[in-house]
Amino acid sequence: MSIQNEADWRPAPVTNRQIKFATVLAFFAWAFAVYDFILFGTLLPEIGRDLGLDTAEQAELITWMAIGAVLLGLLAGPVVDKFGRKAGMAFTTAGAGIASALTALAAVVPIWGLVAIRSLSGLGLSEQGVNGAYLSELYGASDDPRIKKRQGFIYSLVQGGWPVGAILAAALTAIMLPIIGWAGCFVFAAIPSLIVAALASKLRESPQFQSVQKLRRLQDQGAHQEAEQLSASLGIEEHETRSTLADIFRGRSLRTTLSLSMGHILNYFSVQVFSVLGTTVLVNVHNVSFTNSLAILLMSNLIAYLGYLTHGFLGDRFGRRNVIAFGWVTGGIVFTAMIYGPSDFWTVVALYSLGTFFLIGPYSCVLFFVGESFETRIRGRGAAFVAAVGPIGAIFSSALATTVLANDGTWATAAFLFGAIPCMLSGIAVLFSRKHPHVVDPVHASAAEVETELAD
Repeated sequence: MSIQNEADWRPAPVTNRQIKFATVLAFFAWAFAVYDFILFGTLLPEIGRDLGLDTAEQAELITWMAIGAVLLGLLAGPVVDKFGRKAGMAFTTAGAGIASALTALAAVVPIWGLVAIRSLSGLGLSEQGVNGAYLSELYGASDDPRIKKRQGFIYSLVQGGWPVGAILAAALTAIMLPIIGWAGCFVFAAIPSLIVAALASKLRESPQFQSVQKLRRLQDQGAHQEAEQLSASLGIEEHETRSTLADIFRGRSLRTTLSLSMGHILNYFSVQVFSVLGTTVLVNVHNVSFTNSLAILLMSNLIAYLGYLTHGFLGDRFGRRNVIAFGWVTGGIVFTAMIYGPSDFWTVVALYSLGTFFLIGPYSCVLFFVGESFETRIRGRGAAFVAAVGPIGAIFSSALATTVLANDGTWATAAFLFGAIPCMLSGIAVLFSRKHPHVVDPVHASAAEVETELAD
């Protein structure tokens, strides 16, 4: 196509087949990224024993790995915004696979080398941010009213890859650890992630990114008049094609970045206390036996999956921001009741499961809403940043809880201060964000649709 005709360019329509393939691949990408993350936590005692690390040294190792994972996770944003959404999915999923494969060398590399290797898992964890940015655009570009109406619920199925990945890690470890050892388990875990990364090359790029990419090319060729005409017809300001990480802290994006990041960090306090350290809390607060605590965790994870579907469904009808806020505030209240309520087994089961429903369930809305909250040129950076900074909350939560316990405090106090209260505050923080209009397809969206998006 000549430069003179570039102003008439339009991206090809998105088909339902392309959307289905992208949805399924995103689910597996996230499930296998979680598989790698949970696998390391599951096998850490085995690794620590072989490396001669006591529990304190293992805890220090995890802390440095978490910091490295946050820093490496930020790399996903520039890749997604410069090279495309499908490139971002391949990059992050491959990161999880490479992290798994190299972890098998833990016995022959120095500790700092293991920290560097496991920092790559941050790319895998940021994969959910890539999913949110990519699928929010792809669903928004669909001409199928069924997808438009149920896009949040469909995405909840993708985000449900977390419990699937966790169950895979636990089940396959139990089967394979006696046969191939912990190093073999990591080699095996790398294979599916690398396969998904290779399949990402077959994904359809989002029309929104293709539109911005086309404008960049025209600008680079000096065809400013054609770029201006095309940007006007696509509903994109001509200057909205270049980006840096600093752009998510400018203009209207600043409020969005601060509110969503703070909400995610605060909520990770709660995730660390009630999910990662769930058995510890149950055993120490209500004297639940370790065996029963595992049963409670299994039951609550099943209920949490229902929470994904429920919040995804409700988000389509009442707005994702409102559903997230309500869920997290309610979750904090329920966990408070669980902490200070009776120690009757079934009461603890009911309150802990309900709290998990409202803590974990809104994540089916969170990453999708994050994708909806930034303009196209910085959507990848914004989504990756919000996804990457969340684990900072887990680091602070563990450190503060340890401080309370070291000064004669109780787990009930620690769980309330650094679990239940941050959960409520995270819901309030999200209320300060708002959706950006350009998540709708700039090619097919009518002026009325854009006005509706702005009103939301």
